[in-house]
Amino acid sequence: MTKEEKSVPSVSVSYARNGSSTKANALGMRPMQERAYQKRGEQYLLIKSPPASGKSRALMFNALDKLHNQGLRQAIIVVPEKSIGASFNDEPLTRFGFWADWRVEPKWNLCNAPGSDNGGKVNSVEAFLKSGDKVLVCTHATFRFAVDKLGIEPFDGRLIAVDEFHHVSANPDNKLGLHLGQFMARGSVHIVAMTGSYFRGDAEAVLVPQDEAKFDSVTYTYYEQLNGYEYLKQLDIGYFFYSGSYVDDILDVLEPSEKTIVHIPSVNSRESTKDKIREVEHIIEELGEWLGTDPATGFQLVRTPEGRVFRIADLVDDDTVKRDRVSAALKDPAQKNNRDHVDIIIALGMAKEGFDWIWCEHALTVGYRSSLTEIVQIIGRATRDAPGKTRARFTNLIAEPDASENAVAEAVNDTLKAIAASLLMEQVLAPRFEFKPKNPNTTPTPGFDYGEGGYDPTKCNVGFNEESGQFQIEIKGLVVPKSAEVQRICQQDLNEVIAAFVQDKATIERGLFDPDLVPEELTQLRMGKIIKDKYPDLDDEDQESVRQHAVAALNLTQKAKEVASGGGDGEKSANTAFIEGVRKFAMDVRELDIDLIDRINPFGEAYAILAKTMSEESLKQVEAVIAGKRINLTIEEARELAKRALKFKQERGRLPSITSPDAWEKRMAEGVAFLARMKAEAARG
Repeated sequence: MTKEEKSVPSVSVSYARNGSSTKANALGMRPMQERAYQKRGEQYLLIKSPPASGKSRALMFNALDKLHNQGLRQAIIVVPEKSIGASFNDEPLTRFGFWADWRVEPKWNLCNAPGSDNGGKVNSVEAFLKSGDKVLVCTHATFRFAVDKLGIEPFDGRLIAVDEFHHVSANPDNKLGLHLGQFMARGSVHIVAMTGSYFRGDAEAVLVPQDEAKFDSVTYTYYEQLNGYEYLKQLDIGYFFYSGSYVDDILDVLEPSEKTIVHIPSVNSRESTKDKIREVEHIIEELGEWLGTDPATGFQLVRTPEGRVFRIADLVDDDTVKRDRVSAALKDPAQKNNRDHVDIIIALGMAKEGFDWIWCEHALTVGYRSSLTEIVQIIGRATRDAPGKTRARFTNLIAEPDASENAVAEAVNDTLKAIAASLLMEQVLAPRFEFKPKNPNTTPTPGFDYGEGGYDPTKCNVGFNEESGQFQIEIKGLVVPKSAEVQRICQQDLNEVIAAFVQDKATIERGLFDPDLVPEELTQLRMGKIIKDKYPDLDDEDQESVRQHAVAALNLTQKAKEVASGGGDGEKSANTAFIEGVRKFAMDVRELDIDLIDRINPFGEAYAILAKTMSEESLKQVEAVIAGKRINLTIEEARELAKRALKFKQERGRLPSITSPDAWEKRMAEGVAFLARMKAEAARG
């Protein structure tokens, strides 16, 4: 495979760089922090915001207000690992306009204290609760052990702030999730939860629905964050395939002149050679001539054939003394703004969540990561804004399925998961959608730009608000959300619905590789089932509203990408390519109605990219594996088709015809016939 083929990104998003997300108000707050501060009076607050958007400081502002103005006695900040505790060190907030400074007594930052989580640190939590001091920082583990020992009552009247909230799970085996449920049932604490990713790779809910409903959310999108940067204007995300050993192909995607974090695969994964130390050595050898180790930092020094000396940080070495020295050098605050401090970081389990290296231009990950959260976190390492950094990218290097392997099915699964992650990231990075039903009375909304000809009352219009990064799209036949909860889901949680859809194995297999697919089988049946499972308490009409909104968001993003990938001239067209893509698709069709949107296969564009990045032989192999296990129709699918057939009859006065030239009508009729056959066979015994 040529290097040119490997350079095809599956997602490429451009931004306007309007500088808004980095500007502070009179209190020293950036836009996301200001938005969170407006909700400071809420007892339960969930902040969903990308890496580098300032969640730690947003918490400081809100915690100080709760301690000084809302009568709370203390604030306990809970982080997943000790290194992230540094995010909550002292901050002179008054210097930037706020009315108080953030201060943590050194003895109460337990992330810096020696000892185990389940030893003296638990006693320290107990001592803190009895003290007059205001702020404690500890790990998730320390907090779990402290609650196990002390119970929940001693925490009454306090703020519990949970950083990297996606570590919580509604699974009863997840202790932190269990404890938070108990705190909420008692109702005597305030909780602020913060996360850059509200997805769990195991598709398990972070919170049970009744607890999640108690939270007020602050959502700050990737689009708002990246569009408001000063320097970074383009983000590319790609999955690329190799055969043989990855270390032989890695330089096809690793560009040494880019500041890069390489995450090598787990030793238990299919991609690993089972010798991680040798893998690192091989990567270094591929880059150039090893010159030794820098005595001050522990970085490896390598001279390239062009004569440039690279500084490589090895975080894979099992020698903890060496690794700790390298890790300390990477965190040296004096070097934070020094672009030349390090060139490439090679890691395995480190340098992900909470790792801050603003100069990173390329996050290169070998092997599929099973957790969408982990992928979002890794991408977040490259999306910091930094002077001179105009482009960032994430590359997932994956082993091609090999016909001689026993693990072909596993390789196919990895490929499908990588595509699912790419589709989801595309959704995460896009502007927000607001869908409106089109009827004769609809009018333009102030603040939205409706394109060259302005608002046309005779057509479905597409408006865009540059400041809020929000689309407004009119669609005929759209079911309006009735309840406040469904309005919230359609405004804030569509990406969670889409995450469940694109991770559904049967859905993505059929969407990519079934030549006989009728798209409505995915957009109506599969998406409908996912929403029923996810929101069982909603009535049929509200479930249908969520389904339509989720399908519209996913398919319009795909259509925008298809149009935008045609390219354009100049920076302006790059910045507006996605917006113009949505607008062009909406204008090119006779009318934008929900039936038309349901007739789009959400995976069509993903297949086109897969065909460019995977060898033809491997692609055929994947198609053969999936075709070999295809089931024509299940009873559950037939029942759903029969329900849709009943709706069809109510609208048109007749049942669907099995001889109809319309593929979806024919499929509904097949569902009815299948159930009739099953019923007849059961009657015959």
